Amino acid sequence: MNATVGDRLLVHGSTVGERDHGGEIVEVKGPDGEPPYMVRFDDGHTGLVFPGPDAVVVHK
Repeated sequence: MNATVGDRLLVHGSTVGERDHGGEIVEVKGPDGEPPYMVRFDDGHTGLVFPGPDAVVVHK
């Protein structure tokens, strides 16, 4: 998984009733665009994310 600043990270809900969520990648911490990513989620909070298999990067 590779990303650049400005791409979006979408995480699919992993349990019944859990909604998908996503946000903008504001910092790439790994080498060559690899995780972890600092993400500003759509609900306003920012966090360090180590994406799992339920996540996808949408390039800008």
